[in-house]
Amino acid sequence: METARSVADGVVVVVPPTPGGGTDRSSPADERRPGGGADRTVAGGDTRAASVRAGLAAVPDDAAVIVVHDAARPLATGFLFDAVVDVVRSGRAAGAIPVLPVADTLKRVTGETVDSTVDREGLVTVQTPQAFEAAVLRAAHAGAGEASDDAGLVEQLGATVLTVPGDPRNLKITRPEDLELAEHFLRTVQG
Repeated sequence: METARSVADGVVVVVPPTPGGGTDRSSPADERRPGGGADRTVAGGDTRAASVRAGLAAVPDDAAVIVVHDAARPLATGFLFDAVVDVVRSGRAAGAIPVLPVADTLKRVTGETVDSTVDREGLVTVQTPQAFEAAVLRAAHAGAGEASDDAGLVEQLGATVLTVPGDPRNLKITRPEDLELAEHFLRTVQG
């Protein structure tokens, strides 16, 4: 939250829906946190894209650039946020995403059987934060489509998305060992 706040004019946080179907948890900035909290907190949807659409509805209409970031990547730096926003503001593309080259060999499998080895040339792994021209991101979500990330929806419009170098420490917390590694990175940085 603090990193997003340090580089953005406003922050909208999307959280799981409340029991009973509440859709808006609007709240003033949380004064207990350094740098403040969210300008708005809204309930998300049943899918990633539906949750982003809920967040988009809370973003002011005059926003020029919108950054989408997953809380599952809590180690994203201000530098990474700046890098994707700078590409969009430059006018070179409608969106920008951080990426890392694929280092591992990739296999296509059926059950336990290896079907083939996938050529990893030109393949990357994608991270967040992802930045987009606001109008393009809103148009990408207008059709209520689904994709594994927002860049996928923007690509479906035919808009250009460029890449910036990602950060290997910007890992996605999906398993308990990921949390242990993130804690290690934080201890290393904090000294």
